Amino acid sequence: MTTFMLSDTTAGKISNQFTLLRHQMGAPAIGMVLTLVVVSDERNQYDALRSATEAAREHPSRIIVVISREPDEPNRLDAELRIGENTPGEVVVLRLYGELTQHADSVVSPLLLPDTPVVAWWPGTAPEVPSRDSIGALAQRRITDARSYGPDGVKSLVTRARGYAPGDTDLAWARLTPWRSLLAAAFDQPVGKVRKGVVEGAPGHPSAPLLAAWLAERLGVPVKVADSAGPGLAAVRLQVGEQELSVVRNDARLATLSRPGQPDRNVALARRQTSELMAEELRRLDPDDTYGGAVKRFARNHKG
Repeated sequence: MTTFMLSDTTAGKISNQFTLLRHQMGAPAIGMVLTLVVVSDERNQYDALRSATEAAREHPSRIIVVISREPDEPNRLDAELRIGENTPGEVVVLRLYGELTQHADSVVSPLLLPDTPVVAWWPGTAPEVPSRDSIGALAQRRITDARSYGPDGVKSLVTRARGYAPGDTDLAWARLTPWRSLLAAAFDQPVGKVRKGVVEGAPGHPSAPLLAAWLAERLGVPVKVADSAGPGLAAVRLQVGEQELSVVRNDARLATLSRPGQPDRNVALARRQTSELMAEELRRLDPDDTYGGAVKRFARNHKG
């Protein structure tokens, strides 16, 4: 892998340096399917870039990491370029100073790959309405992560839900994919009419009320959220007649599926790394209408 540093530079010089590095390495800019813009801070950028790079092994990308530093310093743009065997695609880490911190889009725009989709990801703090953010406005898909807000994760997701626009999503939704798939499969055979349900999860875990909203939307019944010791999601219990259909997670890898009139069975329900969640989100570059319906229901359920 080749790493090249540029201090006090411009977007034009960065683009020219990428072209030069590609020619030197005999690696033209072909095969990259999208531009992933990661808006982060110094504390989170290492883990975010690692996850983005791992996801790019499935989706070769130009990864642009945007880090706003000191707004009171003179205007300056520093860049770190990476290209080579260990990097699937291209990576540029931008550090912005001064007034540039308020105009990141003017730096990012010239670096977007032409004629390819743009995805924006905020691994930490995100704008209240991502689609109205200057970086978000450049992107077809906008990914946030309510869980990064810790105990305020649910509150954060409420804010995102109220400002939802097609193309928005949150990693709290991607974390639910195995649960949703398993619950959908549980209804492949008739089990009876569901009367109500409950989702159990760690206090403040944003995926729990989001899953409850999805179930309520799909089943047309009330689904509550109950606290559990966690970590994360612990169980879904649906009342079917006088019996119960349930998925109870036993550990970080397995859960028990119980259905009326059938023996319990263990099923795979492993927790996934951020890179796996990002790889899933990058497979879909059109609006996720199912998420849109669930998150709007979630917003209606949290009026406070």
